[in-house]
Amino acid sequence: MGQNLTQFTIGIEEEYMVLDPASKELKSHQQAIVNEGEKTLKDKIKAEMHQAVVEVGTGICQNAETAFQEVFELRTSVAKIAKDLGYSIGASGTHPFSLWETQLISDQSRYQALLNELQQAARSNLIFGLHVHIGMEDRRMAIHIANTARYFLPHIYALSTNSPFWESSNTGYKSYRSKIFDKFPRTGIPDYFESIEAYESFIQLLIKTNCIDNAKKIWWDLRVHPVFNTIEFRICDVPMTVQETATIAALFQALCAKIYTLRRQNINFINYQRALINENKWRASRYGIDGLLIDFGKEKEVPVKELINELLEFVDGVVDDLGSRKHIEKVQDIFTNGTGADRQLKVFKETGSLVEVVKYIEGSFLQG
Repeated sequence: MGQNLTQFTIGIEEEYMVLDPASKELKSHQQAIVNEGEKTLKDKIKAEMHQAVVEVGTGICQNAETAFQEVFELRTSVAKIAKDLGYSIGASGTHPFSLWETQLISDQSRYQALLNELQQAARSNLIFGLHVHIGMEDRRMAIHIANTARYFLPHIYALSTNSPFWESSNTGYKSYRSKIFDKFPRTGIPDYFESIEAYESFIQLLIKTNCIDNAKKIWWDLRVHPVFNTIEFRICDVPMTVQETATIAALFQALCAKIYTLRRQNINFINYQRALINENKWRASRYGIDGLLIDFGKEKEVPVKELINELLEFVDGVVDDLGSRKHIEKVQDIFTNGTGADRQLKVFKETGSLVEVVKYIEGSFLQG
């Protein structure tokens, strides 16, 4: 106990929907919210490819509590700026009924270039995600942690599911966002890399052969960041509430710290192949926390909640050193109240109205 785990800092990026307060449709804000936000938030607010999206990013946070506070402050600032400009804001992996076909694209050159290359896959990519960066002391350890963490991605993803609707249809998925993003190249669960050199040479090969011009065009569910000394977890839908974001970030942090402590004791985890982990990712996107995932060790199906509880036990030894117990314990609230997707579906079942669903999303944005 009392390990020094201060290297495992947290950085969070969230993408929000810009809404018309009356119709609850997505609304292009012509970068007005970003331009206004930059005055106070500086580089913590950014435009995205679609003009109905606003992205925010925290600074480097020492722990889950700091991250929680900063996400709450960012959401509060963005919501106020949006309101003053005649918009409102919500957090959901997809908008329940707005059409991507009617949304304006940013005229920034990098987005135009991406659009030119990826065509309709980019135009239709109107989705909202959560990216969590966990600090690493060195890239050799980072690639080892990333290899092992892949196995647990579906478990944590299941907790974040928050996109059951797409273009007015109930998709039957708890996270349809990942199905939309699958149309991009270089997405999904990454392969195993035996060393940081193997990873770097893979990137160099892609650049040399004009697949990509820089490593940021690798959009896997988790990556050793091309610039920062972080592992970036990219699999999750943007959560509806601040608390869910902080809980998921705390889980990713604890997972990294736990794998690190095992590695320091020369204990290695089994690395499962990508195709197997993908089976679990599919199940998580379809059923969220109500489904079954495969326990590959036992070679049988197990309820997701049971496996998440096993994950909580697995990381328990580092949680107090990280100071994140309060936030990690909130996983039980997600079990009780359902994920964002479950709550959206509940509102729809009760009201039959997707407008009411968006009102609910809007009203949850600053909860907690």
